[in-house]
Amino acid sequence: MCKKRTFVLIVICVMFLSGCGNDPGNINENGNGFVPDPSLKSYTASFLELFDTVTYVKGYGKDEEEFKQTAQELHDRLLVYHELYDMYSDYEGVINIKYLNDHAGETVTVDPKLMDLLLFSRSIAEKTNGKVDITLGSVLCLWHEAREDSINDPENAYIPEMSDLLEARLHTGFDKLELDPEKNTVRFLDPLLRLDVGAVAKGYAVQQVCNTMPDGMLVSVGGNVVATGPKADTGDKWTVGVQDPLGEANQYINKLILDSGAVVSSGDYQRRFTWNGKTWHHIIDPETLLPAELWHGVTVVCSDSGIADGLSTALFLSSLEEGKNLLREYGAEAVWVALDGTVYYSDGYNKYVKN
Repeated sequence: MCKKRTFVLIVICVMFLSGCGNDPGNINENGNGFVPDPSLKSYTASFLELFDTVTYVKGYGKDEEEFKQTAQELHDRLLVYHELYDMYSDYEGVINIKYLNDHAGETVTVDPKLMDLLLFSRSIAEKTNGKVDITLGSVLCLWHEAREDSINDPENAYIPEMSDLLEARLHTGFDKLELDPEKNTVRFLDPLLRLDVGAVAKGYAVQQVCNTMPDGMLVSVGGNVVATGPKADTGDKWTVGVQDPLGEANQYINKLILDSGAVVSSGDYQRRFTWNGKTWHHIIDPETLLPAELWHGVTVVCSDSGIADGLSTALFLSSLEEGKNLLREYGAEAVWVALDGTVYYSDGYNKYVKN
């Protein structure tokens, strides 16, 4: 039996980038009759454990108690998705990704929220020509084990054998995953198929929850940032910093201004280890089965956090031109940092940049 998670809401002063601007760029036009309320007060909350990262929330309320209630609702809704999309832990009464991986070959009835993620992931895989593919779990598992072992014991660091990676790739592909959205059933047609939803689950979950939250919040779940509308007290845009993958944690390529939408980054500066004098990161190219070596970092600006999450990985694995074509398909924008430090922008990115 799993231990019940304990949640403590802490209202703190976290350094969100603040300020307003007259830049006209925004992701969604606010045609919902939004009216700022100067009587509202701003608060910030933080909580742990969800998606193995830190969640920060900035929002508003008539008083602190009202804000705490809103933040608690956000936490509780995110917790549902966290447990459903978890690849590593079991939860009593929850059929999640780990359960599916552990019961390969069986026909399993899943929660509609989990089915929605699987259907969304299949669509992203098709649109990105397999660059973002949750069925690559058997390959990614080998890299995950190597990374964890190497971080814990750097003197005996290693990378997976290519022969093992090639064997694992035989057990990937959506043709081996049977989805029935009418019955909400899932079946692995290959018993060695494994799902890894790390490239899409967090962004998708954050978007689904933020769709149910009040206007005028800024939510950051491990760097996946979503604004649910302009600041509720003033109507000003939010300012979001784009981290420089070659700099310190508080160094930014630029700062973006947006009313609503998402900002998501992928890069080679997290979850990495050293072997044979080389740094190996966690974003694996499905074609080479090795960590990609095109970019240091990519940041995507999009109306939807789930799409932005998938796109940030796809662009990290793609050439500049391929990436721009994908962005146009989704109406998104991006900034890339190349291995030599050169910064590239999509055509419409500058409309979000704070002057």
